[in-house]
Amino acid sequence: MSTPDRLFVSYHLWSLVAPGIGQERWHCQMRRGFIKARQHEPQVKALLTQATAPQRIGILAQKGVYEFHHNRHLLTRTDGVEQVAQLLKLSNSSVQVQQRVLRILQKYYDAPLLLGKRILQLTRGDEGFPKPILIERENDRFRLYAAMDCIFIDADDQHTLHILDFKTGKSAFDRRQALVYLLAAHYLYPDRKAVASFYNLELCQKSELISLKNRELESLKSELINIAKKHQADVQQYQEEARGFNEIFPPNPGYHCRFCPFQSICNFSAPPSQGQSLPIIKTNNSSR
Repeated sequence: MSTPDRLFVSYHLWSLVAPGIGQERWHCQMRRGFIKARQHEPQVKALLTQATAPQRIGILAQKGVYEFHHNRHLLTRTDGVEQVAQLLKLSNSSVQVQQRVLRILQKYYDAPLLLGKRILQLTRGDEGFPKPILIERENDRFRLYAAMDCIFIDADDQHTLHILDFKTGKSAFDRRQALVYLLAAHYLYPDRKAVASFYNLELCQKSELISLKNRELESLKSELINIAKKHQADVQQYQEEARGFNEIFPPNPGYHCRFCPFQSICNFSAPPSQGQSLPIIKTNNSSR
């Protein structure tokens, strides 16, 4: 049986191990190496604490939704957006961040998605690691980390939990994240049916509803166990042979290096080129 205090998995880890559909050309295993194997090194640790503009926008947007519902009267006040901006201390951010977050707050104020819902959980987005869920399958067990933005119940369906993940930017929804949340809900709320979806606060776009059958849950657990084992093996190999870092976590240099937080310390980082663009990808630093 695998050691539960070492074997863990999350959507964040899954996305670092394997690229999402359409992200293959930009996926770099070395990024996983910095984040998960070298995160305690001073230079790496310092870079991990520096949020990029897209990351700050995602965090502040999530906090904004939280503040609107924590202080529900702000959804009816004419200065509600300004009040939430003050609660977020938005003036401390760059002009780019301020402008985009203000537009997000205004859009949510005009059409508050969660208004009238029975909200069971709504996070600020900066709570840190959630409590792990211990999952067993045959001779394996692992800790599952699932930081869910929101869980609510619709008035017209009292028996179904709806797990909602907020997004910003232009990145595509990754169905794998919803699958991880549905597996977590299966253990946290065993007597409830659950569905999951995404909502882009910036584009006001909803995804389709995603659900899982019991046999699909078992298949998902197998997939996550494989991810957890691969990562554990890679980290252990690196700890035993640190000089093989770039072989254990091979780089994938390209234009996307300019968006990588480790560009300044990576020996394989490609110089930026002109005339290319990449989608903005929201990263949740609290994900394990």
